[in-house]
Amino acid sequence: MDRGNLFQQFVRFTASVHQVTNDMTKEIKIENITTVQYKILEFITVSQPVTLSEISECLHLSLPNSSRELKKLIQSQLCEKIIDPNDRRKFDIRLTENGTALMNKVFRQLELKFQERINNLTEPELKEIEEAIQILQTKFLHR
Repeated sequence: MDRGNLFQQFVRFTASVHQVTNDMTKEIKIENITTVQYKILEFITVSQPVTLSEISECLHLSLPNSSRELKKLIQSQLCEKIIDPNDRRKFDIRLTENGTALMNKVFRQLELKFQERINNLTEPELKEIEEAIQILQTKFLHR
């Protein structure tokens, strides 16, 4: 196994994932929500509860920028801070009921676009994709 070649394939794959994600989400417009705020809501949706530093690190934002955007989302009642009772300086962030409803609506739109992309695949091809995703999740995401 040529590990250098494998790495190059991995880089191309991850770049393609970013491109597909961008293509699928670029038409989703949520009133009064910026692209950065959407990315924060998306990250919270799939990873909640999260910390401010996790948001900042994952989305490549400075802590002050993350904090400012999070404050706007809290004011819009889309997410909330959950204070650690043992250390009031620490807090987790999660979606509010309004935020959950909004992201469910967005994800339904994304699912329709996803279904369009896989519409012509056979059952064996769908199974292959499912298995490939499971392998990637277990080998790369849970380390």
